[in-house]
Amino acid sequence: MATDHSVGFEPAERLAQDRESVRRRFWIKLKKVAAKLPFTEDLLAAYYCAFDKETPRHVQVTLLGALAYFILPFDFLPDMMPVLGFTDDAAVLATAIRLVASHITDDHRAAARAALKRGIEPENEGS
Repeated sequence: MATDHSVGFEPAERLAQDRESVRRRFWIKLKKVAAKLPFTEDLLAAYYCAFDKETPRHVQVTLLGALAYFILPFDFLPDMMPVLGFTDDAAVLATAIRLVASHITDDHRAAARAALKRGIEPENEGS
């Protein structure tokens, strides 16, 4: 049963439990919308932190929840809305990053910048 603070996030919570689905769907959606996002580098750094084997489990869960919300086909503000479409995604991501900021390392940020230089392609799907 959803608590008051989690109402509306149930699909993201379920999706976050399936790491491989998040991984695959993240890259598909990111390729479609990266040019529209002012927070692409932060999103990628969060992705690399979430899938880093050295990242503590509670941090992975927090970031996977935010990434799952990003890739959901529906959300509070549809992504197709000009200007406002990604504000809810940005708010969820910013909150998650603030909660776990000390775990997002320079290596995660460097991997994010490298992915941007590659043209938003995953470095290694098997990592």
